Amino acid sequence: MKKIVFFALGILSALLIAACSGGNKTQPTSSVEKIKQAGVIKVGVFGDVPPFGYIDDKRVNQGYDIYFAKRIAKELLGDENKIQYTVVEAANRVSLLEANKVDLMVANFTQTPERSQKVDFTLPYMKTALGVAVPLNSTVTKVEDLKGKNVIVVKGTTADAFISSNYPEIKTTKYDQNSEAYAAMLDSRGDAFVHDNTLLFAWVKDKPQFKMAVKELGNNDVIAAAVKKGNAELKKFVDDLIVKLGQEQFFHKAYDVTLKDYFPSDVTADDIVVEGGKL
Repeated sequence: MKKIVFFALGILSALLIAACSGGNKTQPTSSVEKIKQAGVIKVGVFGDVPPFGYIDDKRVNQGYDIYFAKRIAKELLGDENKIQYTVVEAANRVSLLEANKVDLMVANFTQTPERSQKVDFTLPYMKTALGVAVPLNSTVTKVEDLKGKNVIVVKGTTADAFISSNYPEIKTTKYDQNSEAYAAMLDSRGDAFVHDNTLLFAWVKDKPQFKMAVKELGNNDVIAAAVKKGNAELKKFVDDLIVKLGQEQFFHKAYDVTLKDYFPSDVTADDIVVEGGKL
């Protein structure tokens, strides 16, 4: 009996020692420290939205958002490649942040009051509005002309919300992915495509069968990165970095590298980018 008691006490002591030694390990005190300890930052990006976030022929993430994400990783972890990319859809950007699947969302994310109730946006790094793309022979010149037509939108986008809220009588066909929406327009499954004008400018440039019927629709909005609601540490890190990057005109350089060739000549960097978080 004594042997059993001593054996049990020995096991209990070992467990207590292990628990105490584990408790002595330094635990990360903030979201930024947790990322540093992990050695990688998890970033949500688009995979089918050129030139902002896409995967090239070599299966490498590219685009304006990626250019920024890499700089964040370099500043935070000392290496721009220490990123774990998660390819997202417009409709699941908020839920992925809420579920801690990603640390940061850098996916052409338009800041809106509704979204700001669910996530925390950083300072902006781009500006945008909605636009309307149509076939070249279309007679559409204003949003009211879309009544009675089939309008393509992407679920969870500001275009989806804008049409649903302001023009409920306009029929829309909604797609989960940007690539599906583009394909639908190319296959003549829609009369018009409502989306961010920055995306549509790039899309129609090399497609002479389409044109921009409405270049600016709704509010003039901004694009920003986003973190989970309440993640003040990571938000502050990115905000401070955006201010710092403004001193070197980082986003103008990013425009020249990733966006310039995708836009018509009458669109300039100043039409698109925001430096230092200031409009």
